[in-house]
Amino acid sequence: MKELLSAVRAGRKEDVPGLLLPLDRAERRSALVELTALRKEARSWEWRERDKIQKALLIAGAGCQSGAAGCATWIGGRELRDWTRSPYPLVLDVLADRDPAWLADLAHRLAARPTATRIDHEFVSELVKRAQCPVPTTEGFVIGWAENVSTTQWWRNDARPLVDVLRADPHLTVMVPRLFETTELPPQVVWYGDQDAESADNWPSVLTTLVEEGLLQRSVLVNCCVTRLLRGGKPGDLRFFLVVLRRLALTEQEEAERVADWIGMAADGISTVAGHAQEALARLDERGRLTTRELAEVSGALLFRTEKKLVRAQLVLLGKALRRDVSAAEDLLPVVAEAFGHEDIGIQERALKLVARYLPPVGDPLREELAMSAELLGPAHREAAAEVFGDLLDVRPPGEPYEEMLPPVPAPRRVEPAPETIAELVEEVVALVRSGSKELTAFERALDGLVRHAHTDRSALADALRDALAGQWWLDDTSSRVGEILGSDAGIELVVAVLLERVSVRAVHDGRAGWTGTGTCVHAALDGVLRARLWEAAYSVLIGRSPFLLATPTWHTGSLDPAALVDRLRTYRRLGVEPGEADFAQALLRVRRSGRREATEAAEAAVRLGTEQGDRLAAWLKADAPVAPVRQHHLENEQPPARGWLQRSTAGTRRVLLATAENPAIQQEFPRSFHWLGRPHFPDGRLCYHWGEEPGSWLATLPEDSETLAAWMLPAVATCTTEELRGAAWPLPRLVELGGPAAGAIHLAVAYGLGARHPEDRLSAVDALLVLAAQGRLDAARLGRELANLVDRDLVKPNRVAESARTAAATGAYRTVLTVLAAALPPLLAYEQAPRGLSDLLSVAAECAERCGAVAAEPIPGLAALAARGGSSQVVRHAARLQAAWRKGAERMADDTAP
Repeated sequence: MKELLSAVRAGRKEDVPGLLLPLDRAERRSALVELTALRKEARSWEWRERDKIQKALLIAGAGCQSGAAGCATWIGGRELRDWTRSPYPLVLDVLADRDPAWLADLAHRLAARPTATRIDHEFVSELVKRAQCPVPTTEGFVIGWAENVSTTQWWRNDARPLVDVLRADPHLTVMVPRLFETTELPPQVVWYGDQDAESADNWPSVLTTLVEEGLLQRSVLVNCCVTRLLRGGKPGDLRFFLVVLRRLALTEQEEAERVADWIGMAADGISTVAGHAQEALARLDERGRLTTRELAEVSGALLFRTEKKLVRAQLVLLGKALRRDVSAAEDLLPVVAEAFGHEDIGIQERALKLVARYLPPVGDPLREELAMSAELLGPAHREAAAEVFGDLLDVRPPGEPYEEMLPPVPAPRRVEPAPETIAELVEEVVALVRSGSKELTAFERALDGLVRHAHTDRSALADALRDALAGQWWLDDTSSRVGEILGSDAGIELVVAVLLERVSVRAVHDGRAGWTGTGTCVHAALDGVLRARLWEAAYSVLIGRSPFLLATPTWHTGSLDPAALVDRLRTYRRLGVEPGEADFAQALLRVRRSGRREATEAAEAAVRLGTEQGDRLAAWLKADAPVAPVRQHHLENEQPPARGWLQRSTAGTRRVLLATAENPAIQQEFPRSFHWLGRPHFPDGRLCYHWGEEPGSWLATLPEDSETLAAWMLPAVATCTTEELRGAAWPLPRLVELGGPAAGAIHLAVAYGLGARHPEDRLSAVDALLVLAAQGRLDAARLGRELANLVDRDLVKPNRVAESARTAAATGAYRTVLTVLAAALPPLLAYEQAPRGLSDLLSVAAECAERCGAVAAEPIPGLAALAARGGSSQVVRHAARLQAAWRKGAERMADDTAP
């Protein structure tokens, strides 16, 4: 046994089987105790030493295990794995004396582990072969099988094609059906060969070949494909199953047996899957094997989809069914009327014509129902709908004034004071620590509460927190790095750990001096401000002198009422306490300056305090200057992309980012952790690593300087379009709630968000746009110009802007959206070749103009020329619509202003 342990410590894995097999059960049990201790000891070793014994330890421990469960656990240990090839042949050697039932149990236990990989598959397959047991069918094992089959020729220098590898596989009929049931397909299956090439060496072609050869059952494979397409999943996986299903070429009878499946796919499948199901249903309808009820059911689902191609195809199918059987109008026309509410005006027109053609035979109840559905039609079709339904349609009188609908202006919500009792405070602190949340109001209340109660009863607070937070790693950690680790996380745990004496006094002093707020980006700088405040609060808790924090906000945005700050400074003066530098600096940045009367009164009261902090507060309120003035930044040397329609119609540079100027007062009067905020900054997001984070503390650092924050965060916000990152536009709705003017930076940020790649980011920008309009702070013309500039530089796609505009208009803000688009369209109309997506913008603008009329007496430059081109293109058609609606609105405006 000593020789075995020596071989393991030396890393001589090849010697382990020969040294282990002669040992009896008792000796192996004793060796296992030593090996377990060695495994635990190795966890603290340097990685090179640990890797040296890793494989030998794996082999020896597996051979010393008496039970299959223990052996599977030992082999599956993460610290015994590495990226190189594992020594499973040697593990098989040390298990050579086990009986088949034991090996079968081990094989199935290993296959059931979530860490199963391709190499595990090889080992388990050999165990199955030796045990002569059924092959496992767990998901991990199936994925390992598929990966192994797909990569055989790369790992073994085997030049055989995939079809030959699968033909020779003994588990083919068991593994293939299970492959269709995995949560996700292995990438090797999806990427193997050209999926669309019918003769290529890829999985779809090979599976079809094996079906033709009789090695796989056709019915099983068809059912697997249909079931998986109904279940849904990743688009790449569904494309694979769809290709396999198409290669199998279902017969008429097989298609007819799956009507319910096609209906389900058409309703809920991704676009390609729904299109395939629609084609199958169309074939069944032509053969007379689709009932009217089934056609109505699938049509009701398809007409609700956003894909115009699918909706148009379904309307064509309904038209054929109605021509074939007019009596089906009672069942099908209500379904056709569902398309009246579609966003595309062309689809609305198709649906209205179809209803008009087959309306006469229907009875009065259905006619009234269809007339009610016609209320969903856009204004462009109201006259045509009135001709179809007559008096049944409730048409708004032409002279009825339009009323803009905007959301209510978000009202500021007061932040509740810090918890009055220790029990309440402990409850809130524990919730923050357990969740890791940095939600502004909860975080600030808890931080203030810790300072307050540490000042009044530090020992009682410490005892309560120590019991409530039992189990936190830093309570039992005796190392000197607790403060460093917690400080880097910038969480409230740092203050609690200092209170509970888990951080040394020296570490607290070093922490206060260490966080200077210098960073590679705005997010790092704002995090530095928060860390400086936390270290200072931790010091306050340590010495217990500060009665409370000055910077605790009074409003949910992070703003601080100036009168409240004066009262807090007055209390500090009465108690003879000197405010913390970071705390007071943050309070100045948060104090509300938008209400001039309140600010003036607070400045006068601050002067009467007769303290240095009172004088600084008064000067800050009277200056009412931004922390960092925003200035325009031009990209002088950047050339537009070399595409025909992207050539700019006018000379000059385009504004895409904004810079901020220097503020010497911040660098001279504020602590070092705030100096970054006062330096001049050129926009650059290349060094930012904070993608996807949404801490409210960033915005709450400068709640009265939304323009400055918008300029600093613009590089990150712009990535929602330039890099198509998800979630990059999250600050927009919160930014517009902050104080300060809404000028170029905010409007440019909203413009980027309106053209974002992902719908959730576009929705954030729409929310910001509507709130700005409700606040009366929206400069629609400026926003329109910014959109045109971004489109001109190929930074924003017009069709995405159109989606955002359509969403905003659907809330009832038609005039707001039209005003923005009226400023954005002229540069785009000047292109010799219309940019892709221009028709969508014109369609939204036309619908807005049809509902609210013109927003100016002057026509939109370039619109008349485009509308006069003629032809049936969507661009010309929607331009003509907009031109006609604008002209009518302008005439109405002239009549209203005429004496």
